[in-house]
Amino acid sequence: MSVIFESRYPTHPDDVKRYDTEQLRQHFLVDNLMQPDQLVLCYTHYERVIVGSAVPVTGPVQLETVAALKADYFLQRRELGIINVGGSGVVEVDGQRYPLQNKEALYVGMGARQVSFYSDNAATPAKFYLNSAPAHHSYPTKHLTMDNCTVLQMGAQATSNERAIHQLMINDVVETCQLQMGLTVLKPGSVWNTMPAHQHDRRMEAYFYFDLAPEQGVCHFMGQPQQTRHIWVANEQAVVSPAWSIHSGCGTSNYAFIWGMAGENLDYHDMDKFPASAMR
Repeated sequence: MSVIFESRYPTHPDDVKRYDTEQLRQHFLVDNLMQPDQLVLCYTHYERVIVGSAVPVTGPVQLETVAALKADYFLQRRELGIINVGGSGVVEVDGQRYPLQNKEALYVGMGARQVSFYSDNAATPAKFYLNSAPAHHSYPTKHLTMDNCTVLQMGAQATSNERAIHQLMINDVVETCQLQMGLTVLKPGSVWNTMPAHQHDRRMEAYFYFDLAPEQGVCHFMGQPQQTRHIWVANEQAVVSPAWSIHSGCGTSNYAFIWGMAGENLDYHDMDKFPASAMR
């Protein structure tokens, strides 16, 4: 096992107006996730959130610290959210084992020293998607399923955005310092997510797209409402969204995605919405 680590610095919206396709992808797309037997970590300077993955195949993958964190262990000053998008597996936290089925989640509080990831079957390995944010308090580790979270039924077939939003890690489900995560599943025939588009100046967000067939894609929209840009995203890729950017997307088929947020407050509904008529 090895660790693949990169660090990305913030961008100013005035600069992004001049970015071409490759520059947009370089700064905002995370396209190296879900590599077998690898811990992949992308440290963003947006609220210092880390986007990552762990896919144990031939053996367990350890959540190791990296020199850039200046920490004795990964969660010394951080909290962690984990969602499994692959086969069944186990997350072991300081000797306690938590089985995670597909689309189940685990919140791990600050101070946990050893976190290891396992797959039940190497032929269909677990695929653990990770978000981590700085923390100021240690909250208990909690296992979250699609049955014990808040579910919002949103959209309609007529507007091609019928979807179920599973709020796995928000403040009325689990206590966290600032990290929030959830999973949205679009119904067959629906392709739009998060419409109307929105932004929240008080926190950043990352979108991880999955359950997307190899020949399909999602056009992820970003930028300021009057200066929108787009990035084409494939299966198991993520987009980092600054606080000044909208986030919305439209796929060539239905799909699922994980949203992760961190920032100033834990109010899920703290957002500024922009209907299609208001964007350029």
